[in-house]
Amino acid sequence: MTYDPISEVIDEPLSVSPETILKLEILRASEKFIELPGTDTAEEQARLAHVFNALLDRLIAGLSTNPNKLWVMSQFQPSLEAVQMEDTEGRDHFGIHLERLMDILGIESSDGLLGFYL
Repeated sequence: MTYDPISEVIDEPLSVSPETILKLEILRASEKFIELPGTDTAEEQARLAHVFNALLDRLIAGLSTNPNKLWVMSQFQPSLEAVQMEDTEGRDHFGIHLERLMDILGIESSDGLLGFYL
């Protein structure tokens, strides 16, 4: 049997308001990963932004009907799996973006989910 880090996530309800969804939509519309170090990071920036925007799309579409931490972390997981093969800097910056997203949602800890993948 393979270990699944989602099994360590402690579920809790989230307070999701129209303002929360608006913040996610604003984040979705913003430019992402422009702070990646290096000289030619456009391709990496585009890959990471695509994965992150797809996550935001899932959250915007489903958060109101699934206002809980376990559901959010289960949406994070495929995105984390998608960036596992990125370089260290890319994964680090992806993690920073996820932490910003967690702040918007009022989630204090990923219960090890981010650490497992990043």
